[in-house]
Amino acid sequence: MTTSTNQKPAAKLRDGAIVATLWKKESENGVFFNTTIVRTYKEGETYKDTNSYSGTELLKVSRLAAKAYDLELQLKAEARDAENEGG
Repeated sequence: MTTSTNQKPAAKLRDGAIVATLWKKESENGVFFNTTIVRTYKEGETYKDTNSYSGTELLKVSRLAAKAYDLELQLKAEARDAENEGG
C-alpha cells in the first residue's frame, strides 16, 4: 500500500521487528482504517521493510493483526462519537 509521506499513522503496534500500522482514511461513507504489517530488518547500515515472515514470526503477525482489528474498532467508535458530537 502506498502512503503519503506527509500522512501520520493513526496508531502503531509492535512486537519485536513486526510492526502493524493503522492509517486513517476518510470517505463519503465515513472514517475507515487500512492496516499494514511489515517486518523491519537491517541490511548493512540501512533499515528495510518486508512482508515476508518466518514460521515463528507468523504467530506475531497473527497476534498483531488481532490487536490491530480491536484497535480499529475502538478508533472507529471514537470517530463516530466525535462526529455525533459535532467535532
